[in-house]
Amino acid sequence: MDNNILSALKAIDVATLSRADWIAVGMALKEEGYPCSIWDDWSRNDKRYHPGECERKWNSFHGSGTPVKGGTIVQMAKERGWTPFSGEDGCLNWDDAIEYDGADGFNGFTAPDSWSPSADLITYLELLFDADDRVGYVTNDVWQDAEGKWLPSKGVYDRTAGELIASLKKHPDDLGATIGDWKPQVGAWIRFNPLDGDGVKNENITKFRFALVESDTLPVAEQDIVFRKLELPIAALVHSGGKSLHAIVRVDAENYDEYRKRVEFLYDFLEKNGVSIDKQNRNPSRLSRMPGVTRNGNRQYLVATNIGRKSWVDWMDFVEGISDELPDMVFLDTFKDNPPELPEELITGILRRGHKMLISGSSKAGKSFLLMELCIAIAEGKPWLGFPCKKGRVLYVNLEIDPASAINRFLKIYEALGLPIKNADSIVVWNLRGHAVPLDQLVPKLIRRVRNQHFDAIVIDPIYKVITGDENNASEMGAFCNQFDKICTETGCSTIYCHHHSKGAQGMKKAMDRASGSGVFARDPDAQLDMIQLELSEDIANNVRDGNETAWRLESSLREFPNITPVNFWFEYPIHKVDDKGMLGAMPAQGTPQAGRLNNPKSKTPDDAADEFRTAFSALDMDGKVTVKDMAEYMGVIDKTVYARLKKMGDEFTLDKGVITKTNPENG
Repeated sequence: MDNNILSALKAIDVATLSRADWIAVGMALKEEGYPCSIWDDWSRNDKRYHPGECERKWNSFHGSGTPVKGGTIVQMAKERGWTPFSGEDGCLNWDDAIEYDGADGFNGFTAPDSWSPSADLITYLELLFDADDRVGYVTNDVWQDAEGKWLPSKGVYDRTAGELIASLKKHPDDLGATIGDWKPQVGAWIRFNPLDGDGVKNENITKFRFALVESDTLPVAEQDIVFRKLELPIAALVHSGGKSLHAIVRVDAENYDEYRKRVEFLYDFLEKNGVSIDKQNRNPSRLSRMPGVTRNGNRQYLVATNIGRKSWVDWMDFVEGISDELPDMVFLDTFKDNPPELPEELITGILRRGHKMLISGSSKAGKSFLLMELCIAIAEGKPWLGFPCKKGRVLYVNLEIDPASAINRFLKIYEALGLPIKNADSIVVWNLRGHAVPLDQLVPKLIRRVRNQHFDAIVIDPIYKVITGDENNASEMGAFCNQFDKICTETGCSTIYCHHHSKGAQGMKKAMDRASGSGVFARDPDAQLDMIQLELSEDIANNVRDGNETAWRLESSLREFPNITPVNFWFEYPIHKVDDKGMLGAMPAQGTPQAGRLNNPKSKTPDDAADEFRTAFSALDMDGKVTVKDMAEYMGVIDKTVYARLKKMGDEFTLDKGVITKTNPENG
């Protein structure tokens, strides 16, 4: 194995690579005989790392006719400033050869010894044209500009591929007998798309099959590497006899408009992947270097044919595969003996690292204070509302609070919690009040800023400041919530955010349905915690509550864990304190019927109301009959209430002209 490859690998920061380049590194390591552990250990330096993914991907590499080799890793490292070494001490011996090792394809691209010019051109014509297609080419129809540079003119454009092939086979040792003689210092050109025989402009093209890709900024050997690595659907790869390769790429367009769009996509794709190309070649009538001739003593020859993907459609599948960043499909059978390791728990029993959590609550519930308490709990490795937190770094994105107020709140919370400020450097505050932008615009900036900062959690407070679209529209909110997935995936952090309740009483709703807007809010996060205020009895309100404390209950809807036992707590500014004495256990949530009856003596349960009605009737019963008026006076209610209660008693009592009679007095 080559030590240069491992040295080069160490010089490459995996976090800077695209998914396609990351995969190429894995392929190269496997091709060179290294174990998967090398790739896995190196990949761990990226926040996007997922345990087991390298091994699964490694097992899908089965080699190809044009494998990615170690030179790919070497070249990546060189582009980042790495210099290869030779020998134990890095010094050259007197008889050491200095060789270019950045390419793992052709070495210098020396033409083969047994080169047949006619065979090269025949192969080229058979690959690109049908027998009756008219071919355009230029040999001796050239002219010199003011600077002495030779340029092609229109040339020949009325001969068919079949005619040319027949002539080449008839005169295999004399190319000039078929295409005419060319100037040795100039070489010759050929058009790669068929013509109508009337001219050489774009409008004379009859079939838009191919496009030309040429780059003369990279060494020729590296051009070959990158064309193969990107699996361009190349029909013919021609050495220009100069400093570039001419790749004749299948675009398979139906018309000129589609051709332009596909070539534009092809060129943009290459540029984004670091390949600087000559964009003047975008026209379908463009001339390319003809294989089989010489130029300044150098051969223009076929390097390869039919490499990469077989068609434009096939190549687009490949492009989407490396561009969409989607993970590979996996087979359950591969995990039966070695299941993947679950992400560690950031909040024990509630939230794993890299997952999403929503905290919802009514206004003035102290949601921001609760989130700040969570930031401190993570930074200090302390419990939060009784739940242990793993010590880590956290970013608090403040969208609502004045920057000075936010900092002072953190300090007050530390003081109220009685905690020494030991790990304040693990809490980073990003104050964006007055600078908030829609979340889809904020996320790329956020990801860029936190990359390599080793955060464990990102808290966004609150999300209404960055919502895009209608919060009641499920599809729009689905797209909005996908941004939280992007944060988690790109950074590896847990994403925690808060949202307010919808309007109206919430007590009769499930915890997961209280957040304002679409139900997507509740169903999207891995963990939803909801805060609802409790109605206090007069006894607790007057004798237990201290000052202006408010009482709350935390309920959950969890994807990774069983739902928590509801946690009751007090909000005593500026912190929330768990009710460890059990005073709030029997207190109902505001907005429930129980809350309405708690401090209203006239409000009864159905059973209590029925018992009270029977008691009143028995007390007033002298002859088996009691008037509604007497019942109302005894019970301390109005006549209308008596009528309502009587209706609920069913057939136990009857009513006739304001007089109530027990139906079966013997059962009374």
